[in-house]
Amino acid sequence: MRIIFFGTPLFAVPSLRALLQSGDEVIAVVTQPDKKKGRDRVVTPPPIKEVAADNGITILQPSSMKEPSFIGELEHLNPEMIVVVAYGKILPSQVLGLPLHGCINVHASLLPKYRGAAPIQWAIINGEKRTGITTMLMDEGLDTGDILLQEEIEISDDDTAETLGKRLADTGASLLMQTITKIRDGSLKAVPQAGNTSYAPPLKKEAGKINWGKTAAEIFNLVRGMYPWPCAYCYLNKERIKIIKVRVLGGHGMAGRIDEADGELVVGTGEGLISVMELQPEGKRLMSVKDFLQGRRLKKGAFFDES
Repeated sequence: MRIIFFGTPLFAVPSLRALLQSGDEVIAVVTQPDKKKGRDRVVTPPPIKEVAADNGITILQPSSMKEPSFIGELEHLNPEMIVVVAYGKILPSQVLGLPLHGCINVHASLLPKYRGAAPIQWAIINGEKRTGITTMLMDEGLDTGDILLQEEIEISDDDTAETLGKRLADTGASLLMQTITKIRDGSLKAVPQAGNTSYAPPLKKEAGKINWGKTAAEIFNLVRGMYPWPCAYCYLNKERIKIIKVRVLGGHGMAGRIDEADGELVVGTGEGLISVMELQPEGKRLMSVKDFLQGRRLKKGAFFDES
């Protein structure tokens, strides 16, 4: 089958690799334009572009989905199927109507829950215990298309958005191949989405700010869901500090007050206590709380700043 693959981040790589190993023909890869990253603002290609280049696949990086030259190139390629995995833009009707077997999307949630750009992160932040992968037949809405297949997986207390994302990426690749096989042999019927709908909007840096008035469990989930980007953060003596890893403790404390600063950094919340295990002061390396405390004169009773 002649397939055009749309994808951008690392999450999409296992799906593209699975297609390349399947015997189907990936005739082109469409991905987002290269972006400047890091302190030095180095122009960096998306992970999917690197995989495509290594395999000699035609790469398209349109700035707009509606560029006439881009639509014309897709028409010329004449795909039988388009596969979309975390591409980052909604496909217009001109693209959706091109392939004979439609546009198949691999989405990292059990739709209709967590439609949108950041389903993995918001599932953890909201304290979900289970999530999964959905393959769907795309329409013009935001993750509203009919469901093809779904697979559920557990979210453990040790999961971050990074670790859960890796597991879901592998699950997505496997489910994609099952979906294509069933479409090819005619055994798969798409069904409309049913149940309660929720949304997972794009993450913003401001969403990572810790509100110490929330429960310890909510802060624990925020820290896990925000890692590795943009990371949960707070302020101490007006210094911005990323909080990388924490654990929940029993007991009571005052929200934002440091209850222990000798070998362990324990902070009060609206309900329960948080022990900070790893953190990263602004402009410095990630470090253990022990290393952090050795270089500072923190005292029990100090408070984290509001800003």
